[in-house]
Amino acid sequence: MFRCPRGLAAALLLGLAGSCALAASAVAQTPPAPAPAPAPAADPVVATVNGQPIRLSEVQRQQATLPEQYRALPLQMIFPALLDQIVDRRLMISEARKAEIQNTDDYKRRMADLEERLAQDVWLTREIERQITADKIKARYEKKVKDLPPEDEVSAKHILVASEDDAKKIIEELGKGGDFAKIAKEKSTDKASGAQGGDLGWFKKGDMVKEFAEAAFALEKGKTTTAPVKTQFGFHIIRLEDRRKAGPPPIAEIEDEIKSELTREAFATMIEGLRKASKIEKFNMDGSRITEAPVPPGAPPAAKPPEKK
Repeated sequence: MFRCPRGLAAALLLGLAGSCALAASAVAQTPPAPAPAPAPAADPVVATVNGQPIRLSEVQRQQATLPEQYRALPLQMIFPALLDQIVDRRLMISEARKAEIQNTDDYKRRMADLEERLAQDVWLTREIERQITADKIKARYEKKVKDLPPEDEVSAKHILVASEDDAKKIIEELGKGGDFAKIAKEKSTDKASGAQGGDLGWFKKGDMVKEFAEAAFALEKGKTTTAPVKTQFGFHIIRLEDRRKAGPPPIAEIEDEIKSELTREAFATMIEGLRKASKIEKFNMDGSRITEAPVPPGAPPAAKPPEKK
């Protein structure tokens, strides 16, 4: 029996809410569909609603509107849920047409709001894409990494167990010549690193929880902790493999961060330019003109900037 992955139902509901405006547009603009024609093999009809076809491509487009974790899923995993959503939407649109919703004042007001938001979004997206070029991203990256001090980085292995007693026994076993990698594979509850002999690769101090990081960075190369290190995950035995000074992060690692910064800056600049080039008047809530507040008797005069000599 098919079950939605956890959280998918909520995501679909969000997608449905987000598509309501588009559905409203369809009520006004989409004429009744013609009788279904034979579908090409690449885009088969996967359902009909009152004789009108739903094709595979529509389900694929619906998946593309979901949050990233669901877009990455194989379509067959969520196909039934997506198809049901499209069927439900078609049914509601059909009823809305019958009720002539598109002729109501509420519908017309919402359509006007939708058109304004869409115009804003399309214009803003186009302007941001035009301004945030590869050259600007590269220049910002070079500026960011220029002054970054090199960070200490270590390579370490660990064995994670549930109890302090288990950790002490493993430390004792290692002291007698036990093979760290072999014990990690057999006993570590961290199965991902355990399968690699406990190897965690290279990491910076800020990459790990405080207790683990402090213990790892305090070790000398080739040494192992002589007492269990307790964290929220359990008890660790840590071996330091090597240490080095890390260079700046590659541009791909911080490109999204740079794009976000440039987007915020470009948006602020555009809005400031639009405001300066426009005549803007603001009024009180009752529509009356805003006047300066009267100065209370005896109050000192407002400070003025010094005049240039």
